[in-house]
Amino acid sequence: MGVRMLCGVALSVLLVLAAGASASHPSHSSCPATPPDAGGTLQVSHAFGPCSPLGPSAAAPSWAGFLADQAARDASRLLYLDSLAVRGRAYAPIASGRQLLQTPTYVVRARLGTPPQPLLLAVDTSNDAAWIPCAGCAGCPTSTPFNPAASASYRPVPCGSALCAQAPNAACPLDSKACGFSLTYADSSLVAALSQDSLAVANDVVKAYTFGCLQRATGTAAPPQGLLGLGRGPLSFLSQTKDIYGATFSYCLPSFKSMNFSGTLRLGRNGQPQRIKTTPLLANPHRSSLYYVNMTGIRVGRKVVPIPAAALAFDPATGAGTVLDSGTMFTRLVAPAYAAVRDEVRRRVGAPVSSLGGFDTCFNDPAVKWPAVTLLFDGMQVTLPEENVVIHSTYGTTSCLAMAAAPDGVNTVLNVIASMQQQNHRVLFDVPNGRVGFARERCTAA
Repeated sequence: MGVRMLCGVALSVLLVLAAGASASHPSHSSCPATPPDAGGTLQVSHAFGPCSPLGPSAAAPSWAGFLADQAARDASRLLYLDSLAVRGRAYAPIASGRQLLQTPTYVVRARLGTPPQPLLLAVDTSNDAAWIPCAGCAGCPTSTPFNPAASASYRPVPCGSALCAQAPNAACPLDSKACGFSLTYADSSLVAALSQDSLAVANDVVKAYTFGCLQRATGTAAPPQGLLGLGRGPLSFLSQTKDIYGATFSYCLPSFKSMNFSGTLRLGRNGQPQRIKTTPLLANPHRSSLYYVNMTGIRVGRKVVPIPAAALAFDPATGAGTVLDSGTMFTRLVAPAYAAVRDEVRRRVGAPVSSLGGFDTCFNDPAVKWPAVTLLFDGMQVTLPEENVVIHSTYGTTSCLAMAAAPDGVNTVLNVIASMQQQNHRVLFDVPNGRVGFARERCTAA
């Protein structure tokens, strides 16, 4: 077993603390057994899928209800990402609102402590700070917290250390020599002790992994799970494992309808695709965690739709531009960009339009022919087939464009390429070489 030395937090893979059987597949007869993780490759499951490790309660009661719930979650997510991107706005280091914090999109497995306590991790590429609800946490809505007292390798991070200086809103309580930090958003707050312990992912053990051990949570954002970020900040998973995984990872995300675990998260340079289309990775020095790319246009069918250049332009000063994000499910575009795509889709389909669950371009004719949508970037283009562009109802009678604009009355500056548009692609994040790549890969079996 390789020994992995880490000192940070990152992989927007939310950690759902679970014990024993709760960290495995639900006992649905139609769900296959979870394949084992191996090397630096972790199996990925959709949190809302029929075989979700979170159990059947994670699923919405109906298709329309799921769309409405997810549209609300994505709207909160967009506001959160926008707050990170825009210089001068109040820093919101945690996910905005209860829905986002309590509902991870993709999950993987891990173990923390000695002896190891099982966890489920949720996948989020736009966060750095990691926290885990710990035993005795006031206000943490979880029945399976991590118990530091039961781990022989647990250590608090002392005040005055370099790690303490990197923590958000670091503080040293008068009655403690251990470093603490706090996160706030709207009416919610989290208070944690900066801690280190042994984290096991697949066959690798990460010694002295740094995370926030939650002690108190107030307001609507109190999370029932932990969070592990895949961002690029100093306490991120990539930064902590830079000497191990080379600040490189990729994933293939399965559909929320998937009955299997064919999706994977691959950590490190080994096994990454050699033939892959790439575009330069851009950096916003004010919000270094976000994965910016330069999207230059969008094509619907064979037509490049008329999007004003300013709607796509990257601007570090304002935070404007395009980011890839695993925690948003359906792509969100700034209003002029979305309107151009929506209008051309409607024109090409040529059928009466309806709306459903927050999506405004739906058709009730099962024979509708959807055009392909192609995202144009510097140096590459990614053509999305229908499965990445269209949401189909359970019975296939209604279909909707799986994209949306910013919420009404909100002037956001970010275009967010979300997980549904990334599904069934191997998406490579190669930070040392400053590139992001897409290669078609079937990570959801038919």
